Amino acid sequence: MALFITDECINCDVCQPECPNGAISQGEEIYIIDPSLCTECVGHYDTQQCVEVCPVDCILPDPKRPETKDELLQKYHSLVK
Repeated sequence: MALFITDECINCDVCQPECPNGAISQGEEIYIIDPSLCTECVGHYDTQQCVEVCPVDCILPDPKRPETKDELLQKYHSLVK
């Protein structure tokens, strides 16, 4: 499933440069994740890079967008073409 950023985000700017797909951008108030670009780093890394660097643990799996690892890998392949 794609990830999302909760309203606990402190706009520290550390997550955006870590995203290999460019899925994270500055929203109106906090950073946001584009679910069409988020692969949870599948295809790039073994762990979710934004989650690894977030100092307030505000990046969570989005229960509204369930995706299997295979689906995330397919999304990765479509993005790197």
